[in-house]
Amino acid sequence: TDRSALVAGYLGQTAIKTQKVIQEALGGVLFIDEAYSLLGGENDFGSEAIATLLKRMEDDRDRLVVILAGYTNEIKEFIESNPGLQSRFNRYIQFDDYSAEELTEIFKRSLRKSHYKIKRDAFEKLQTVIEKAVTSKDKHFGNARYVRNLFEKGVDKLIFVCYNITRR
Repeated sequence: TDRSALVAGYLGQTAIKTQKVIQEALGGVLFIDEAYSLLGGENDFGSEAIATLLKRMEDDRDRLVVILAGYTNEIKEFIESNPGLQSRFNRYIQFDDYSAEELTEIFKRSLRKSHYKIKRDAFEKLQTVIEKAVTSKDKHFGNARYVRNLFEKGVDKLIFVCYNITRR
């Protein structure tokens, strides 16, 4: 799940939404993607979701596993924002970014899945683009999302070329 399934727009409704999601996860795993988005500013109901989550994690600790996912620095800030989070989340797994070779393989799999082929010279240019992206990446680098976007842009250009569509 993510913030949208946990946080409501009105006082008191966030706890209800969060309780429902937790209830569905009992006996399994509650995976919260981009969990740090629960931290909001003033007049934000994300703190209500966090408080509800912490209470249920304690009350149902034998029936509920919660995994928080997101960018390393943002997750760290999120955990440090609340002593209850710090005491309940004490195991961390760091996933390294994909290498240029792995990203190239992801691109190739996208080609196969979509039944596309690429010429050798175009593929070599693609490898160069991916290698450059990996060596010059910053903290906003999308990893596999970068490759998916690259693939989708390529498909868009292919459609424009094949159907002789021009942009205005």
